[in-house]
Amino acid sequence: MILVADNLTITNPIVEMAIQDMNPEPIQGLVSRCAAAGAEAIDINPGPLTRDPDRRMRFLVEAVQSAADLPILLDTANPAALKAGLETVRGKAIINGFSLEPAKLESILPLAGRYDADIIGYLLYPNSHVPTDEAERLNIAVELFGAFQQTGFPEDRLIIDPVIAPLMWENGHQQDMAILSVLRSLPDLLGFPVRTIAGVSNLITGPGPKDRKLLVEAAYLPMLAASGLTYGLLNVFHTESMRVARACNALMDPKIFTWEGLPDPISS
Repeated sequence: MILVADNLTITNPIVEMAIQDMNPEPIQGLVSRCAAAGAEAIDINPGPLTRDPDRRMRFLVEAVQSAADLPILLDTANPAALKAGLETVRGKAIINGFSLEPAKLESILPLAGRYDADIIGYLLYPNSHVPTDEAERLNIAVELFGAFQQTGFPEDRLIIDPVIAPLMWENGHQQDMAILSVLRSLPDLLGFPVRTIAGVSNLITGPGPKDRKLLVEAAYLPMLAASGLTYGLLNVFHTESMRVARACNALMDPKIFTWEGLPDPISS
């Protein structure tokens, strides 16, 4: 399970101000901290970037790349910003992402072919509503894959996001348990070893005691790992979640197990 930092987001006041001022230093500092915390990729989420999307996305990508040599996910619904980011990234980026929403099929999905990029597809209805159970998610996966196939792109460019539900939703925990089965079913359903990604932070969105929210997040990660999740998108400053995720990776590594592969213990 590749650990992707979701810390570089417009909802972070530090990031918002850095984008507004076009000041790379706060971005560089944040990315360096993410790398030190164990991030293996960085998700750049600047929101819709309604003003100067090209210039601001180039600024963000350049700031991130100057601080760490990590893969980049470009997380915005603005096609102009995505295009600018794809032109600036060194190597191959991941577009985050598209859905069955007509505007995204028309303006975002084609960018994967134009820039030889991987792309994330969300299991959402065309009106962006979240499906409520496993059967609905799997039906959408088939429809999403059909739309992707029509482009003629290689199937291994597609990464599927089953869309984790916040626990505070009425049936959130039931949806999140069903997602584990969805992850296990996708390769057989679609006929190839499809990669998957999940926004783990969505799980604990909303009110609740912080210590208990972090406990639930750390408990859910091994379930996702055992179900075959490829990318975990999370706050890499949640120390216990990162320790658990890295321990999962050590256990699932086909190489000979060694205790040295585990994260260092927390001093008591």
